[in-house]
Amino acid sequence: MNDNSSYHIPVLLQQSVEGLAIKPNGTYVDVTFGGGGHSREILKHLGNEGRLFAFDQDVDAAANAIADDRFTLIQQNFKYLRQYLRFYGVTQVDGVLGDFGVSSHQFDVAERGFSTRFEGTLDMRMNQNATVSAKEIVNEYDEEDLSRLFFSYGELKNAKAIARAIINYRAQKPIQLGSELQEAVKSFLPKFKENKVLAQIYQAIRIEVNGEMEALESFLLQLPDVVKPGGRISLISYHSLEDRAVKRFIRDGQLEGTPEKDWFGNVSVPFKKVGGLITTTDSEIAMNNRARSAKLRIAERINS
Repeated sequence: MNDNSSYHIPVLLQQSVEGLAIKPNGTYVDVTFGGGGHSREILKHLGNEGRLFAFDQDVDAAANAIADDRFTLIQQNFKYLRQYLRFYGVTQVDGVLGDFGVSSHQFDVAERGFSTRFEGTLDMRMNQNATVSAKEIVNEYDEEDLSRLFFSYGELKNAKAIARAIINYRAQKPIQLGSELQEAVKSFLPKFKENKVLAQIYQAIRIEVNGEMEALESFLLQLPDVVKPGGRISLISYHSLEDRAVKRFIRDGQLEGTPEKDWFGNVSVPFKKVGGLITTTDSEIAMNNRARSAKLRIAERINS
């Protein structure tokens, strides 16, 4: 077992695992294994008959696999949750934990291209076997598509102007490195807010590279089938797009349109929220600055 805590510092560790209300002999899923911090904490609460499945599409995460007969690591995107659980003979589980976004490891390895702090090739692939990287997107997308992703995924009001700047820059030479992307958009980085806006630009490209919102939405819509009545979901989001999707799914049981209602006009939803929104404390942020935007929502599967 490689207990490498520096790979990824688990955020809201105790709160998210406690939110699962773990049954010792239950079956649980950690859909974002990473460094294994949340998984190890779940295993502490499981008895001999308990089972834990973990998902992670990043090949680097395999080095953190846990040597425990109760544990199975599935090296796939969590959008295939239901499919791979069935492969292992599991149709329903007692709880699912998700800690979305980018791991500390992915941010800290310069050549992965996730961080604005390091020089490196524009990559941003969570699955290193994927064919499309950030480099293809910034060099091959047309102005309309670039504008769409900066507006939708970066929530940037000047998305069209940023897209045009990238088009103009790459007309002179291809954008291969993070520093070249930053040079292309430098006129849109206001003083004292450079890092914030640049992070929004990187976030938008990263979400597009990895199909993150499509994966999250597909995952959420599988949960009513996968989680047993009385089972829990414990989901940590880091940006407003993720959190809005999670919040709406728990509230409405779907991601768009109006929620279903019964004959009496009552909204029919598969989950009920447990407690309120949980955020990180000042002390946790002091130890792990990346935890500052984390939001944890917990819900329980309603008997149907």
